Amino acid sequence: MNVVLWIAQVLLAAAYVLAGGGKAFRPLPALSKQMTWVSSVPPAFVRFVGAAELLGAIGLVLPIVTGVAPWLTVAAAAGLVLLQVCAITFHLSRNEARVVPTNVVLLLLAALVLIGRVAIVPVA
Repeated sequence: MNVVLWIAQVLLAAAYVLAGGGKAFRPLPALSKQMTWVSSVPPAFVRFVGAAELLGAIGLVLPIVTGVAPWLTVAAAAGLVLLQVCAITFHLSRNEARVVPTNVVLLLLAALVLIGRVAIVPVA
């Protein structure tokens, strides 16, 4: 099970680095061509979501790899679960149901890591 959790953590981290990096650093006009919601929220919110995704990606891998505060991996997974619940709610409120399946997959992977690292293969 540890291998499955590592695969989930690495896949999630890669996805969140890509998504978060774009939201945190790409020019907003270019980003809004791919994500229509970007133009309807404050720029600081877009940057905040990007930073949260990048920090979540780092938190999924770095603490458990280094052995320094490995509980932060669990906290990162919990934060990403919360982020995806909010993203699903946000997209559904805007009638953007076509993007929700991606959010659901990310939510399920983050929940797997959260439950796995708490109950199945606990971190120290």
